[in-house]
Amino acid sequence: MDHLSFKTQAVNKANAQKQWVIVDASVAPLGRVCSQIANILRGKHKPSFTPNADCGDHVIVLNADKLRVTGKKMTDKVYITHSGYPGGQKQRTLREHMNRDSTRVIEHAVRGMLQGNKLGAAQYRNLYVYAGTEHPHEAQQPKAIELTNL
Repeated sequence: MDHLSFKTQAVNKANAQKQWVIVDASVAPLGRVCSQIANILRGKHKPSFTPNADCGDHVIVLNADKLRVTGKKMTDKVYITHSGYPGGQKQRTLREHMNRDSTRVIEHAVRGMLQGNKLGAAQYRNLYVYAGTEHPHEAQQPKAIELTNL
């Protein structure tokens, strides 16, 4: 009787097949777009997903300035930072954040959905967010994907 010799291959940094994908941020609300971006960065959409390895794809996010949110989040959602000094707390609404730098909103949301360790930091470095439709990554031949197909 033959014994099958198929072994489960654990993906690591050397044999991870990373691709470049383009995501349009204007097709869905902020949370839905960012959660699917986080899944792509982690590699959870691949059959070879390994939780302890950086096996996700590189993600280019376009149209960050056309980001959509529902309800009154533009005025009611508040980002709070603190410098560590007394009286050093600053508050900024989503609208103020978007006016200053719209790419930081997506980066902040995706960063919060990744792991809080070295692996999450490595996966976060594969995220590239741009306000418009232009990006400098044509040499990588990225393919555009629809977020609903994931």
